[in-house]
Amino acid sequence: MSETATPETMGFQTEVRQLLQLMIHSLYSNKEIFLRELISNASDAADKLRFESLENAELLEDQPELAIRVEFDAKKGVLTVVDNGIGMSRDELIDNLGTIAKSGTSEFLQQMTGDEKQDTQLIGQFGVGFYSAFIVADKVVVESRRAGLQASEGVRWESAGEGEFTVSPLDKSDRGTTVSLHLKDSESEFADSYRLEALIKKYSDHIGFPVMLLDRAEADAEAKNVNSATALWTRPRADVTGDEYKEFYKHLSHDFADPMSWSHNRVEGKREYTSLLYIPANAPFDLWNRDVPRGLKLYVQRVFIMDDAEQFLPLYLRFVKGVVDSSDLPLNVSRELLQRNSDLDAMRGALTRRVLDMLHKLASGDEYQKFWDQFGQVLKEGFVEDSSNAEKLAKLMRFSTTQGDSGAQDQSLAAYVSRAADDQDKIYYLLADSYAAAKSSPHLEQLHQRNIEVILMYDHIDAWMMEHLKEFDGKELLDVSRGQLSLPDADGEITQSAMNDENKPLLKKMHRTLNERVEAVNVSQRLVDSAACVVAAEQDLTPQLRKMLEAAGQDIPASKPILEINIEHPLVKRLSGETEDQRFEALSNIIMDHALLAEGTALADPASYVQRMNNLLLEIDAS
Repeated sequence: MSETATPETMGFQTEVRQLLQLMIHSLYSNKEIFLRELISNASDAADKLRFESLENAELLEDQPELAIRVEFDAKKGVLTVVDNGIGMSRDELIDNLGTIAKSGTSEFLQQMTGDEKQDTQLIGQFGVGFYSAFIVADKVVVESRRAGLQASEGVRWESAGEGEFTVSPLDKSDRGTTVSLHLKDSESEFADSYRLEALIKKYSDHIGFPVMLLDRAEADAEAKNVNSATALWTRPRADVTGDEYKEFYKHLSHDFADPMSWSHNRVEGKREYTSLLYIPANAPFDLWNRDVPRGLKLYVQRVFIMDDAEQFLPLYLRFVKGVVDSSDLPLNVSRELLQRNSDLDAMRGALTRRVLDMLHKLASGDEYQKFWDQFGQVLKEGFVEDSSNAEKLAKLMRFSTTQGDSGAQDQSLAAYVSRAADDQDKIYYLLADSYAAAKSSPHLEQLHQRNIEVILMYDHIDAWMMEHLKEFDGKELLDVSRGQLSLPDADGEITQSAMNDENKPLLKKMHRTLNERVEAVNVSQRLVDSAACVVAAEQDLTPQLRKMLEAAGQDIPASKPILEINIEHPLVKRLSGETEDQRFEALSNIIMDHALLAEGTALADPASYVQRMNNLLLEIDAS
């Protein structure tokens, strides 16, 4: 192949064109991060070559030393980042630079608002990498050859960052990638030695490969090593500044925001490894896509092995970023070997506990509420996935309660217990589809009257979580919408069976009328103002969990709720005195419909409900 071959012109993927326009506008005030992104990509390429060369040393060719060069020419207005890492083939270059192979990209783009500050945060969560070059350049040229390919199999990519790019073959003797930025006239600062050296020290001092700076305009200039070239996690904690930890996080995650918290730890003894774990400040846009690759970056004896090693943390901690560097695992470890490694369970358990300890420390300060708002729902998955840490997780939970008015999830279980009366041996909670539905639920009426606080749960995952969270601090957690409601003793309180016996004829007639819809009809101990409510039997699924399982495609056996009626309510009193069978049936069904609607359940036959209500209104009007 020759460099004179006709270039092939291709169009950017639609999402790339949209992202470029949004990014150039939103990130301009933070434009210097482009250099961090390009050096980070070069570092990743060097890491990947070092790993692949473990099995194929020939990939190193005649350049066993890996390094990154930042070259500039102020006269020509060109800035170049060069690496001798793994490089790219023609197909890889087109895939990596012409498309965005991230699931959820369309959803991400739809979240853009035009608000610069908010969009910058979103773009940071998404990660822009190479495309940040177009913030400062009006043309970008990439030349690359993958290690192991012939010199004639190099490839050249060029674009002005608008709608298209060109690809042409290239004779390239050296493996690796060269990214040349033809700087905009207004961006000459990025072809200045002092400016570039300061940026490299600020953003890339932690890179584990030498970053050399070279002035191409000086004929006799020599490349200068700018960074320390020591992997940050291998340094003693006392020698690493907070700013260095923050910049390493941004290199690792491609996030633009500082992390909320981090933990740097070295374990010695039977198992030796170093971990550096970060809690991000903001949830990634694809947090709820459980199939997206997640995990820590794995090194073995400082040699990069893989991105997204998911075996070191459970899935409910998928928001954690970080590095694990093991001295014990074999250098040729693969994902399959990790699955079978007997030491991994111990490392996984220790790293999980370390993250939870980080969160407990965070929970003692003001920032925890921000964490909870971002990651609280995914943390709730831990009760299902990690029962061994249920006690630690329970202390991290935050909820709304009937004592608040805003719906903010800011109350811990410990705070609830501290406010409970001495004779209250249970923690009461209510599941609902929304905060509004929970706050106005008829199930709360008796508890309101007796000034008993109730936890309000309305996240989709809450019903699933509460199948596993059964007690806290020695107190049982009790769903106030299920079974018989057990409240602290009250003078003169009568039993459920006694109340039912007093109203047996009415209950029996209602049950016969509503037999297709209810399991039983009881006199309620819950209600004060409402006519009726429906409750689930102790052994039945809650309506929320039923909806969740049905939405997941599971076939759930049918069950009927228990209808509880307020015998003192005027509507129920009217029903009790109704002698005409048709009216009794209509009114019984209306009471049942209203009970279902009050808890947020859709009616199976809304047309019949409307007809019954119309008839009732017409009767009232006629009278």
